[in-house]
Amino acid sequence: MNKVNWTLKALKQLRKLPRKQQVTIVEKVGGLAGMPDCVNVKSLTGCQGQYRLRVGRYRVIFSWQQEIKIVTIEKVGKRDERTY
Repeated sequence: MNKVNWTLKALKQLRKLPRKQQVTIVEKVGGLAGMPDCVNVKSLTGCQGQYRLRVGRYRVIFSWQQEIKIVTIEKVGKRDERTY
């Protein structure tokens, strides 16, 4: 099992979203404790150790440190041209 940590930036971004989406995103992020066996997760090209989790129209950008089993949530936002 991995430990899931949120950055302050990601928490602020999450708080700005509608309550229904906040709950859904928090539930899906909780599943990242089972990395690497997660659905809707894709490695970002050009970024070593960076991944994205797809939650409907929203994206969660995170890093995974496999050797120490820590998932760090770095960014939460609606999917658009500025997401990545």
